[in-house]
Amino acid sequence: MDRGPIFIGGLDRSGKTWLRLPLSSHPHLAFSRRVNLWTLFYDQYGDLSRRDNFERCLAAMLRHTHVRSLQPDAERLRQEFWQGEPTYARLFALLHEQYAQRQGKPRWGNQAELLERHADLLFAAYPTAKMIHLIRDPRDRYAATLTRRRRGQVGAATARWLYSVRLAERNRRRYPDRYQIVRYETLVSQPEATLREVCAFLDEAYTPAMLAMQDVPRFRNRLERDDEADEMPSPISTAYLGRFRQAIPKREIAFIQTLAGREMNAWGYTLEPIAFSPGEWFLFYLADWPANLARLMAWRVTEVIRHNRPALFGRQALPDTAARAK
Repeated sequence: MDRGPIFIGGLDRSGKTWLRLPLSSHPHLAFSRRVNLWTLFYDQYGDLSRRDNFERCLAAMLRHTHVRSLQPDAERLRQEFWQGEPTYARLFALLHEQYAQRQGKPRWGNQAELLERHADLLFAAYPTAKMIHLIRDPRDRYAATLTRRRRGQVGAATARWLYSVRLAERNRRRYPDRYQIVRYETLVSQPEATLREVCAFLDEAYTPAMLAMQDVPRFRNRLERDDEADEMPSPISTAYLGRFRQAIPKREIAFIQTLAGREMNAWGYTLEPIAFSPGEWFLFYLADWPANLARLMAWRVTEVIRHNRPALFGRQALPDTAARAK
């Protein structure tokens, strides 16, 4: 059986790493992260059947930090590339095949933010590929991003979440046998059952080493320190569920729920009851609402520009249906 590559998509802080680490402990699976080949390099250097275009593309890839972390053999890539179809997809596959072979594993995968926007391209390029899309409660996801970003971005965060979950719905309808959606909350509360379901989807046998993350001790140890879970059989923890209640103000919770409430209910996220004083209502509707709505619309406009003017952003155009999934 030809088991193709595996792609893990979703927004940042949605649980992609929590899934990639157990899968990386499977004896058959080798995963890269953040190489962003389809966003940064695909179709950016012209027809790769021209050697000068191929060399420019390869040189750019080899300058990228996360590509270099895979320790590619450039000369081997050159030799193998010209033995088959000279396409971007094949070049990206050769890079990952090298990485998997160095780990002694037969199958490769890639984790990257918003890979779901490239589903059409990926499935066309790799006919046996499969994709797993992580979704998380938008309130908890936004709260988690505040460790790296300043406040005031709830509008853009809501727009991004809506974009991602609508792509999830669209892609699953289009590719029902090749697209699996996993909720962060289900993964951390039922890790073994979730990993077994993922393995069945990938046509791989479940192994207990996945839950223990035996092949990634550095990350396991870090996660255990973060979650104070040294005695647990797996560092996967429910500790971060519902953190938004302490981490973000209720006016931001209200904004997320007002704009994304229908989608939240559809994905099983219960809306929080919000009680405002008259002064808080005043601040919410006259200050917070217009500012956050403007940021939401600005993010959507940026995505439309990316779709219609991809060269301005150094990336390929998105499929029309995906670009409209907002």
